[in-house]
Amino acid sequence: MIDRRTFSTRLLASAALGIAGAPAWAADDQRPIHLLVGFPAGGGSDAIARLLAEKLKDLLGRNVLVDNRPGAGGQVAAQLLKAAAADGTTLFLSHDHTISILPQVVKKPGFAPDADFVNVGGIATFVNGLAVSPGTPAKSVADYVEWVKTQKGGKSAVGIPAPASTPEFLVQLLAKKYNLDLVAAPYKGSAPMMADMLGNQIAAGVGSVPDFIEYHRAGKLRMIGVLGGRRQGALPDVPTFSELGFKGLEDEPFYGIWAPKGTPAAFIDTFTRALEKAVAMPEVHKQLTDMGLNVGYMSPRQLATRERAYTDVWAKIIKESGFVAQ
Repeated sequence: MIDRRTFSTRLLASAALGIAGAPAWAADDQRPIHLLVGFPAGGGSDAIARLLAEKLKDLLGRNVLVDNRPGAGGQVAAQLLKAAAADGTTLFLSHDHTISILPQVVKKPGFAPDADFVNVGGIATFVNGLAVSPGTPAKSVADYVEWVKTQKGGKSAVGIPAPASTPEFLVQLLAKKYNLDLVAAPYKGSAPMMADMLGNQIAAGVGSVPDFIEYHRAGKLRMIGVLGGRRQGALPDVPTFSELGFKGLEDEPFYGIWAPKGTPAAFIDTFTRALEKAVAMPEVHKQLTDMGLNVGYMSPRQLATRERAYTDVWAKIIKESGFVAQ
């Protein structure tokens, strides 16, 4: 008979061998990678994800499937990422709102980026801007300010793609700066906001350049001002608010990819090297630039630095606004 001590020793050894012999991820893993996107199809985040997924599929030799899980400004997708197995089959493509802003404006978002996620790599930075609908006569920020003052009660609504988002705080800052009565009208993503703007159901909107740019080029909407410390290459004729004397909004938000905490470092290394190659492809670089992004791969460490800097800037703005986390 095997005594209890010998049995326990063998049991522990067997468990150790089982763990070593069945890693969560292997270099020859052929399971598809699900790339979560927290906003509906048709928006900027979705377009970026689909472009990268196509190239990453070839570079990795694995299917990369875009999985739209819209809701609560990306909160639903972020919670799904936290709950996902840390085995390299689930990633999350997002911009600043879900990663930097939501944890500051929601008491219990159901995830904490630093504790629950690991940075995989950054794709680009971008800026937000103010656009007006085709039925709104303004062709500049000054025109828009004067137009709002002529409206009934001197009040006007401004669309935003998500409540308690950077665009909502921007609406507040614009109202304060120009002494306007502006009401932020939240939507469930940029796509439905754009639909209402195109149909003149709402006079203006604040959102990212990637969301607005194609409609601006087509003459269906007009971008009249952008944030950031420089004019955007894709919109050379649109002034920055800094140029117009509105300082303090120069820091640029970002797009990146995250994985569940505990995802094997070997997978992260393999994926981020493929991401760097994809972003550097001339056709990808051009398409992302045409979308209004300031394209540039960021390593996991660089993405973490960008994230912290942006979070700190907006923590101050949110606090000064008097906003109380819901």
